[in-house]
Amino acid sequence: MQTPASTRNFWLLAGLGAIVAGAGLAAAHTMELHGHVITGMGNEVVWGLPHVFAIFMIVAASGVLNVASVGSVFGQAAYKPRARLSGLLCLALLAGGLMVLMLDLGRPDRIVVAMTHYNLRSVFAWNVVLYSGMAAIVLVYLWTLFEPALARWTRAAGIAALVWRFVLTTGTGSIFGFLVARQAYQSALLAPLFILLSLAWGLALFLLAQAALLHGAGRRMPDAVRQRLARLLGIFVAASLYLVAVQHMTALYEARRGAFEAFILFGQGGGGRYALLFWAGYVLAGSLLPLLLVFLPRLAGERSLLAAALLVILGAFAWLYVFIVGGQAFPLEIFPGHAVRSSFGDGAVASYFPSLPELLLGVGGLGAAFLIALVGTRLFDMLPRDELAAKGQGA
Repeated sequence: MQTPASTRNFWLLAGLGAIVAGAGLAAAHTMELHGHVITGMGNEVVWGLPHVFAIFMIVAASGVLNVASVGSVFGQAAYKPRARLSGLLCLALLAGGLMVLMLDLGRPDRIVVAMTHYNLRSVFAWNVVLYSGMAAIVLVYLWTLFEPALARWTRAAGIAALVWRFVLTTGTGSIFGFLVARQAYQSALLAPLFILLSLAWGLALFLLAQAALLHGAGRRMPDAVRQRLARLLGIFVAASLYLVAVQHMTALYEARRGAFEAFILFGQGGGGRYALLFWAGYVLAGSLLPLLLVFLPRLAGERSLLAAALLVILGAFAWLYVFIVGGQAFPLEIFPGHAVRSSFGDGAVASYFPSLPELLLGVGGLGAAFLIALVGTRLFDMLPRDELAAKGQGA
């Protein structure tokens, strides 16, 4: 039941989300007018802070749907009441991420070319199909959840969404894995790594969004469900950290990638801030501290779980910044085994400092995703109802 107070809070939050999304659109318009010269990007670093936000939201959109998959595909009753919210957050994050991605390209109108002329040898062209297909499948999945006559198709739609999101995240990781010119990227491990990272980031975002929405509705998550989600988050974070370690150990074993690993991991050759972000931002704050908050019995509780989820998200941004920006800042090895020097700056570490328009565009994508999720929960019955599920009336 909607009260005057809840209506007022909705419009306040909707206005805030619209302002943040509008600031992102204004930043994109400013960059369109003046060019990327007003950003920190250049000839070396062409994917800057907006791409960090965009990739985070797209990868998390895949992972947040895992909550629905556990309930609908694997039949876990505790997760079924959360399937609707999981699907809505997937659509919201996907829309916000694609908004940032398209507006950061410099010529968003050229998306029409990508939609009408496919280069099947390009992984970017594959993602046009993967993103649109993901949105279509999730919409069908939500339809089966809301329409009782279609309930028998919920599991089939859930399986389709499960398979498609694995393919989508594989495609996102393959964007980097297929870049043979960059020592930082080319790796077959990136596809499974992005899948694991999506599970951790998506669940962390789901926990924060669910807590905020339930608090606004005057409800809370049952302790038994909270404990299960906390253990699941810990497993995903630990698995992600393990595969990140395997990726770097594999790269260290390859002679041609040793210099880059020294740059990223140990700060050699001007990589100090990337090494600091990796170890302090991702490993310590984004992985080890959340694991302590989740698995130490003395720290168990809703606040600790939400703090762990927030740290996982902050660690995700740290890892993506190191991976995307640091991978481009490290100089290309154009002639292996030879030193290259020119007035263009070949062989030098690229300098990149994000500008305000870049930050506003990235945050604007988050604002757009927040606004979509907020309106969705206002118009439709998206919030988990554990009390109905306990009586056998849940989704």
